[in-house]
Amino acid sequence: MYDHRLVQTAVIGQKNSDLPIILPMDAFELDIWRKRHPDYTYWCGVQLGGCGGELSDRRYTNKVCHFAHQSDAPVCRRKATGESSADHLFIKQGVRRLMEVRKLRGRVQTHDLGTGPGDAVDVYLAESRRRLRFQLSAVDYRTWRSSAEELGAQGDDIDWIFGTEGPITQQFLGRQGYCLRVRCETVGGERRVDIGAEARDRTVAWTPLEDCTLTPSGIVTPHVEEIRLSRPLPRPIAFPVQGSVVFAPAPGAMTPERSPFEEKGRRLLLADVKPVDGPIVRTVVSLPGDTDSPPAEHVYRVSEGARVLMAEDGGGWAVKADRYQRLNAHEAQRTGLWTPPPGGSTEPVAATAPRREQPTGRNSAAAPTVAQPSKKGKGEAKKASEKAQAPRGPSTRPKQVNALREALRQSARRGRTTTWEELARTVGRTLDTCTTEDRISLLLDVDQPLWENVPVLSALVRESGAPPSYLPRLLSRLGVAHSERSSQITRWADVEADRAFAAYAKPARLMPPRLSLAPERRVQRQEEQETAPQQPAKTRTAPAVREPREEPKVQNPDDARRVRELVTRLDALMPGLGKDARRPANRALRRAEAWLAYREGVRRPQDQEQKKLANETPEFVISLLEYTLRAAERGRESAGGPGQRRAPAPAAQHQPAEQAKVAAGDPVEWLTRQLIGVAALGETIPALHLDGGVRRPDLQQRMESLDSQLPHDVPVLSALVLGTDGGPVPFFRDVLGAAGLAVPRTDEELLRIWRREQERAHAAYANPPRELPPRLAPSAD
Repeated sequence: MYDHRLVQTAVIGQKNSDLPIILPMDAFELDIWRKRHPDYTYWCGVQLGGCGGELSDRRYTNKVCHFAHQSDAPVCRRKATGESSADHLFIKQGVRRLMEVRKLRGRVQTHDLGTGPGDAVDVYLAESRRRLRFQLSAVDYRTWRSSAEELGAQGDDIDWIFGTEGPITQQFLGRQGYCLRVRCETVGGERRVDIGAEARDRTVAWTPLEDCTLTPSGIVTPHVEEIRLSRPLPRPIAFPVQGSVVFAPAPGAMTPERSPFEEKGRRLLLADVKPVDGPIVRTVVSLPGDTDSPPAEHVYRVSEGARVLMAEDGGGWAVKADRYQRLNAHEAQRTGLWTPPPGGSTEPVAATAPRREQPTGRNSAAAPTVAQPSKKGKGEAKKASEKAQAPRGPSTRPKQVNALREALRQSARRGRTTTWEELARTVGRTLDTCTTEDRISLLLDVDQPLWENVPVLSALVRESGAPPSYLPRLLSRLGVAHSERSSQITRWADVEADRAFAAYAKPARLMPPRLSLAPERRVQRQEEQETAPQQPAKTRTAPAVREPREEPKVQNPDDARRVRELVTRLDALMPGLGKDARRPANRALRRAEAWLAYREGVRRPQDQEQKKLANETPEFVISLLEYTLRAAERGRESAGGPGQRRAPAPAAQHQPAEQAKVAAGDPVEWLTRQLIGVAALGETIPALHLDGGVRRPDLQQRMESLDSQLPHDVPVLSALVLGTDGGPVPFFRDVLGAAGLAVPRTDEELLRIWRREQERAHAAYANPPRELPPRLAPSAD
């Protein structure tokens, strides 16, 4: 019987041997091997999953040399016969030699976990009660966890060395910061074993097994030893909390030591925690380390951003919070974490905290006591007590602004306005000494910059039920037009407060539009003048002051003619467009028709937004219409079926000569102009809709060239281009690198940077330009 299989590995001596060999594939090398080992016999070893029959080495000059079964051998059902089929035996022999050199006692065994005898190699070091598991086959999390519990049942420490990369190795990288790996490479008739240390950046530093060290702490390479000296605790798993969490620090409790929730830059404290609609439980709370420890006499709420930290293997749980706010007496009492002490104090004190005695003077024994203090005296004492118990407040200006902003947001969540005195009790008594100018300055920092879709939190502040007298000055410095001369400040503040209530409600509601403070001008129409009752002839009245009619502002008739031509062409394409393509086309048509009406004097702008539209340049309106027209023509072409006539492509004579020259000569400049037009519309564009129909490699090169040539503070225009899945293009990381920005590692961070660059592009190329939000991607330097 002729054996057609190419068997490359065998064992030496007998069928139960664990001494592996790889037959040299070259005839010249096989001759040298035969001369060195003339007495060797080769077997299809049982520990290789073979039949146990004897093998013969076959020498070939025209193909690869290999082992072959003899004619009387039993039927062999061995699954793996290649070079890697004996890796578990080479690892076994290498560990044994290392133990002999280090004079360590122990045993080495191979295991069949279901896919073959080479699934795993276990090493047990008797003196240190430590196990090494060389996991050569791929496993899922549940299989690995079951094996870890089985191996650790005797209380032994376990080191895992993985032969394949997969989800489990990624878990190890996330838990302990590194992962041990193993690989084998063919050298002559053997397989050299290397041990690698894989770091978080997915790089692996390989070391030959004979250069490693077996110690009571496990297998050590030069790189592993360096990592283990600063080996961090396993990272706890974080889960977001839906809703708010309240807590009260446990009085007199010590800070936990060697907790799995320790983190650099944060502090831990023991507290009584109550989730929404949940029972009170005592656990650890993780707070920012740059803030003072909250006093145990108060109750605090974490409104948003709270996360539950879970330590593996029953290590407990904790609550992580970045921002928290102290509750007033009424809210604290409702939580069950505080009760009012005897004497009627309105400040919350933790229910388990001992009452503080009132401080007395040096000669307090001789001090007279007042039997019946007057009502006035009670009120003054109450205010003095509140002032004494109020927190001092944040120590720095940024912390004070952040605390004030959070206090105003909390008022918006409760759906009510507030006063400066209430803010002082919440934020700190340092606000009591603020002058009017200081209040304006603090509130300016809270609300800057002014955004249309973000409510002005300063509108929540009231004095005697009305907006404060300094609100017009504050709004003027914030950028709200006509605020210092308007008589509708009270109504504006009420509308803005409703916007804040809607924005910070749980869940958030649709905000009403912001009230305009522009003065209303009523122009009497000619029909009203004709039907108005005539004044008696004898009555002398002052002549009516008629506002002069604005003259047309279009200086060049060709501009208006070009705009009307583009409007006509775009309007003719509307019936054949789909819903998605019709929306931007309608927006562009309305904008162009309003621009014509305002610039030719047919209609007067009524508010600030209409004035901005009337003052747009003809070049901008023409570019907007040309871009929308090209997009509409592409949309109509893609919508046409096999039996439907497609809309004709735009004629070459309608394209400006300068743009045609740019498109043919400098494709990067042409792409830049396209994306600037998209940014001016406040929109994005799919990559397939870009002019020219460029392939992906060409598009990537153009986008990288585009953003690498722009100044560093200019938005990344390539963020406006969408991939096939509606997200960033697949090579957006390369574009960020070409622009000189740091490339994010995670997809979540990449999406945040992508969306922020879109916001920056829309703000930079708006008409007029808006203030750019800060960039999230740092410089690569």
